Amino acid sequence: MIAMMLSRGSKTLVALHRHHLQLQCGQWGWWSRRWLVKVRLKWVKNRGFDHIIDRDTDIKAACLLKDAIAAAPSGLLPARSLARFQKNLGLTVPVLRFLRRYPTLFRELPHPRFPSLPAFSLAPAALLLHRRESETFQAALPEDAAHRLARLLMMARSRALPLSAIFPLRYDLGLPPDFPSALAATRSDLFRLSRRPTDGAFILSLSSWPDHLAFSALQLRHRDALAQPSYRDFKKPSVSSAAPLAFPMRFPRGYGSMKKVKAWMEDFHHLPYVSPYEDASGIDPDSDLMEKHVVGVLHELLSLTIHKKTKRNYIRSLREELGLPHRFTRVFTRYPGIFYLSLKCKTTTVVLREGYQSGKLVDPHPLSLVRDKFFYVMRTGLLYRGKGMTKLVLEEDDLFGEGNCREEQKEQIAIDNEEQDGVYGDDVGFDDEDVDASDNDDDECYELDDSDDEDGSDNG
Repeated sequence: MIAMMLSRGSKTLVALHRHHLQLQCGQWGWWSRRWLVKVRLKWVKNRGFDHIIDRDTDIKAACLLKDAIAAAPSGLLPARSLARFQKNLGLTVPVLRFLRRYPTLFRELPHPRFPSLPAFSLAPAALLLHRRESETFQAALPEDAAHRLARLLMMARSRALPLSAIFPLRYDLGLPPDFPSALAATRSDLFRLSRRPTDGAFILSLSSWPDHLAFSALQLRHRDALAQPSYRDFKKPSVSSAAPLAFPMRFPRGYGSMKKVKAWMEDFHHLPYVSPYEDASGIDPDSDLMEKHVVGVLHELLSLTIHKKTKRNYIRSLREELGLPHRFTRVFTRYPGIFYLSLKCKTTTVVLREGYQSGKLVDPHPLSLVRDKFFYVMRTGLLYRGKGMTKLVLEEDDLFGEGNCREEQKEQIAIDNEEQDGVYGDDVGFDDEDVDASDNDDDECYELDDSDDEDGSDNG
């Protein structure tokens, strides 16, 4: 009888049946079962996000090459040493061609000892930007950068990570080039640098557990949204008392069977939220609760990044420590309202949708503002080539103002997708400029094979 009524879609009986199972199986035994409907969604291309990734790839390469030149004793980078940078920069063009493309940042001149060998130094605009970036690092190092890195270590099972796994995320987390020694010296209360006994590799671990940092971005968002007296003394939730928190959603347009998608997301949001900083070892790895926990871990990791995005391979190097499943890419394609997966620039990049609004970061970090000026200088050099230096305004107050990049902003707005706010959960909308969408009920989910290794072993 129960089976017949369940097949007829009786919501009351479903609720009673689930409550009965919860009483039988204990507090978390209920969540050891899978109830979420498997909704198949079609991957939809987003031109706005792809443009951002294309632009930021060049900015990152320029910043890393700038750091390499600045760190050289002579201030010169010979052309014969460029090959070692090619893989780590993620460029689709040779490094030599990339350097010559932006004369406002990199100045080409003969090598002092070998005149036939070209070498590159930093142009005045690059020196100015490097100084401003260094000032931003110094201002953010004691608190912001240290807290981002500490939260990453807090999510790791062993509370420690090898430097080889952290270095690829250095640029995304907004860490200075010398962060291991700098943080170990200035924040010995948080970090400890040591060698792993097995292979002698350097590892960075937590010296102590900072309770005040054990809150995820989603928890802080809900605390600020509630803003009620009863929530002023925000207590750290435990697994046993975790409340169901809703992830902000922004779906692409054109999805078929939206009623199924909304019903699926409603069930997903009603699952208890287990913080990435909580011990999740007691949760069934095949349960829906664990799936939501994995979504929370990936959401928090992307929230820690400056630009709310990173490469898939960088996450893969942290997979075991973060407790992610082997084929974790399926999580990105299964929850397109939270994440966007891009194949731009011959790599796989994951973007946190809620981090952007109309093609701009919702909460830009001071370091991201400095990096935006790199793009202004690069774009000027690309447009005007040899005359680019005469078009730049090199005074600090003008260069870092908003008046010099109006054309860039107009171009960005023309390409980026305009979004409209919706009302579903906490924050759900639909992207207006997504293409290749359809309203067919038979849309298939675009899914990447985790064995694919487009990025190789990026360390940039």
